[in-house]
Amino acid sequence: MTFVKEEILWEKINEGDEKELTVGPITRTDLVKYAGASGDFNPNHHDEIYSIRSGFEKPFAHGMLQGGILSRLITDWFGVETLRYFRLRFSAQTWPGDTINCKAKVINKIEEENSIEIEAEATNASNVLLIKAKAKVEIKK
Repeated sequence: MTFVKEEILWEKINEGDEKELTVGPITRTDLVKYAGASGDFNPNHHDEIYSIRSGFEKPFAHGMLQGGILSRLITDWFGVETLRYFRLRFSAQTWPGDTINCKAKVINKIEEENSIEIEAEATNASNVLLIKAKAKVEIKK
């Protein structure tokens, strides 16, 4: 089956437009699958004893697992081919059992560049900020 994404039209996007995505709860299986996909086998993300000895209560999610989920919100909205940059800052860890709530908002349309600036964030179910991000997409007119 082929999926054809509907083209986003410049004139239909407005400053203040928002999208949301919720993923979870995150499982230990998610952590191991991400480790395999990314090649990041830091034991803090999968080894209970190692994590505890390192000062954590248990294994925690890779920061880029959270980042990938947040970026998915933007690429699902505008299409991966439109993404020009995606910058993020990590604020807190995600633990197995957490739900990741992502929100993105159009903050600026730049007519001369055909681009749209977006601010996004991911929080957990307790509303703890996990990541803040800025992105820019380029939309055909």
